[in-house]
Amino acid sequence: MPLPIPEVERELTHTRRVRYEGYKRADGRWDIEAHLSDVKNHDYHLKTGVRRAGQPIHDMWLRLTIDRAFNIVDAIACTDAVPYPGGCENAAPVYRKLIGLSLLKDFRKKVRELLGGVRGCTHLTEMLAGMPTAAIQSFAGETKEERDDGTRPFQLDQCLALETSGDTVKKWYPKWHKKEKASA
Repeated sequence: MPLPIPEVERELTHTRRVRYEGYKRADGRWDIEAHLSDVKNHDYHLKTGVRRAGQPIHDMWLRLTIDRAFNIVDAIACTDAVPYPGGCENAAPVYRKLIGLSLLKDFRKKVRELLGGVRGCTHLTEMLAGMPTAAIQSFAGETKEERDDGTRPFQLDQCLALETSGDTVKKWYPKWHKKEKASA
């Protein structure tokens, strides 16, 4: 269901698109790619010059190569459009610092420590927040949700709908349903 139509007239001025794609590689690893673009529908005056309507202000890419355990084995960033040419591009190489991190173990916290503030690019770093979920979705179907070894499905107690004391878990994962509310 889409958002309701606003009652007040409005005009689109900015579009940000962020896209994540997961690729299964022939060598058994996975590439998780993110792309961010910012576009104005009007000419935009920057200190570095005018960006014409429709020209991207930001056009940035990240690729994380991960193994089956969600460990980052390679990382690359690049930029096709930036607001401050000659400055913004300097951030891309620092994203190699992600190599060795796990997407599943304190990833967002470690990203802030390694690349937050002036240690990285705001936009590239923001894209990293969606990488764990994109990787998990890329792996979906590769293993059974409920494995034969009795391991609890990872997604339980990770959102409101899948709280183990809730009706959704009671219906779809009865083995894991709890009568008492899970602690946050």
